[in-house]
Amino acid sequence: MTWIGLLIALAGALGYALGAALQQYEAVAAGASLKLVRRPRWWIGGVIGFTGACLHAVALSFAPLVAVQPISVATLVFAVPLAAFMYGRRPYRAEILGSIAVAVGLLWLMLLVPQHNVTPRLSSGAALAFLGVIAAIALVSQVLARRFHGPARALLLSVGAGVVTASVSTFVRVVGGGLEGDWGRLIHWFTLAVPVLLVCAVVLLQRSYAVGYFGIAYAGVQVIDPITSVLAGAILLGEPLPASPSTAIPALLAGALTIGGTITLGRLTPDHSKPAPAPAPVPPVLTSATVAAEAASNTASKAASNTASETASEGAVTGRRPASGQ
Repeated sequence: MTWIGLLIALAGALGYALGAALQQYEAVAAGASLKLVRRPRWWIGGVIGFTGACLHAVALSFAPLVAVQPISVATLVFAVPLAAFMYGRRPYRAEILGSIAVAVGLLWLMLLVPQHNVTPRLSSGAALAFLGVIAAIALVSQVLARRFHGPARALLLSVGAGVVTASVSTFVRVVGGGLEGDWGRLIHWFTLAVPVLLVCAVVLLQRSYAVGYFGIAYAGVQVIDPITSVLAGAILLGEPLPASPSTAIPALLAGALTIGGTITLGRLTPDHSKPAPAPAPVPPVLTSATVAAEAASNTASKAASNTASETASEGAVTGRRPASGQ
């Protein structure tokens, strides 16, 4: 059954990556605005991405989290080549190396987190405080992003999208993991908060895509989302973090690998649509009538020039000025 779960998770990862690549392509073309809802390919990308997320959830019913989560992190390796294909080019070597570094580093960090089944409990006060922190981080990232351009802007916007996406995962974990047969917990404001946060996450994600640096925008979300989720689980839900001294050095190495891959992706050129080159001047089409008219005009000009020259010569010989018109 584990292999079935891994195959489903792989299909989900491919679907999520393809959906993200399609939506980024449309976000660059139309901008992060309401115009996106008029573009069928953006909706197709959303449906494919949502299907991939659902397949990931189904995979967790067949295989353990420690086996499924690494495949979901690997969506970055799939997404970058798919985005390059959308623009009709081959993926750059730096894209491949950077995305692999981020995926391996993040996967390494996730494997260092102890996997213990803790029933998630979250009070309303703690949930409101958590949402306040998430809103503050998202707002600050949006304000700072206005002062930057290029990869720095894409990274800042992806930070806001990543923390909001992590809040969705946190509330889903609380609602789904804390049911324990009590389906009445579904009738709670936590459940209503999930779709609202999901819409906010989609909007912020499209803003980061619209900058044009898909590699760093997607990598930023893939890094910020799980790290924020792990911290929220540890601080709010009592889930354990790696505390053993033997995990300190591997965690530092994994973090360095993740940061290095993100920097590599940030140094790439954007996937902006290139403007069409200016058309070269087209020479006029010469017809027989045009040639004849030009020849007649040249003949008349030469005749007038010869007449003026002869008149000036006669005046010089006779010592008289040429007669001027009355």
